[in-house]
Amino acid sequence: MRAAVIEELNKPLVIRDVPDPDCPPDGAILRVGANGICRTDWALWSGNFWTGGPSVKPPFVLGHEFAGTVMEVGRDVRHWREGDRVIFPMNPGEGSCEMCRSGNQQVCEHVDSLVPGVSYWGAFAEYVTVRFADVNLVRVPESVDFVDVAALACRYMTAFHGLVDQAKVRGGEWVAVYGAGGGMGLSTVEVAAATGANVIAIDITDEKLEAARALGAVHTINAAKDQPTEAVKNLTRGGAHVSVDAVGIAEACRNSVLSLRTRGRHLQLGHTTAAEKGEVALPIDVMMVKELEILSAFGMQGQRFGTMLNMISAGRLNPGRIVTRTVGLHEANGVLESLETYGPTGVVVIDEFQA
Repeated sequence: MRAAVIEELNKPLVIRDVPDPDCPPDGAILRVGANGICRTDWALWSGNFWTGGPSVKPPFVLGHEFAGTVMEVGRDVRHWREGDRVIFPMNPGEGSCEMCRSGNQQVCEHVDSLVPGVSYWGAFAEYVTVRFADVNLVRVPESVDFVDVAALACRYMTAFHGLVDQAKVRGGEWVAVYGAGGGMGLSTVEVAAATGANVIAIDITDEKLEAARALGAVHTINAAKDQPTEAVKNLTRGGAHVSVDAVGIAEACRNSVLSLRTRGRHLQLGHTTAAEKGEVALPIDVMMVKELEILSAFGMQGQRFGTMLNMISAGRLNPGRIVTRTVGLHEANGVLESLETYGPTGVVVIDEFQA
């Protein structure tokens, strides 16, 4: 099969033929229909993940945000067959640990060994292996294009889980989104708007803010021109009910917390890079006296996809709107490089693998 291979960290991917993957007894082989290029891919490729976070050793194939068609299933798989159209959540579970048994596969105790494109070779390729298929795979309706749902496997599902399950956003609340123009940010904007929230999008370019407004933001703030925390407080007359860091840099996280009204909820969706070393200083006294909540989200378990897919079927959500560009496998290098400076608006998806 054709794949884009890391031969050396922080050097261009090499497009070449590699062996087809083997099918594990509990898993499946998927023909990749579409794969989103995520900033996590950039962090792994550049060696710039947070301190203590995952790393990869060349040769390696990235790609954790994908949808595709089942080509083969292992002998222990009971619920899937060749030809099924599926999504594989970015952070799967193995089904038997305490977290999995409680219905929280997204924080499985064994996730470090289970993630395609992070733990083992992923979907910057024609085919990819997935583990524990019966626990994790989610069916994609025939009417839905793979490009439109590739982001569901990572950024979009994380935004949904964070806003709906963790922060429990309610209609009429003010939601501020820092880093609103990236893939995670635009996902957050659209999901929050679909819940009936009043969304304020914060970013540093007018292009990204226009994209956020098109997806439902009622106000936008260019943080390169205006002080964002004061602007949020003025717009909301006291602060947001929920504020989201969709980027993972120290300034965005701190500003998100400082944008909250009393008893507000901060939601962390972006992960840090090597620059933050996995730690961000926060105004702890302000957090205490205002009784602020700090929440986070890391993907979403497969059985929760039903609610999100129903909202998509009903037209209340349209994840395809955050896809701003599709590329071939041979164009992945340019996209990866641009992610260092948060370049692309929305999500860029690989949909051509015969490079």
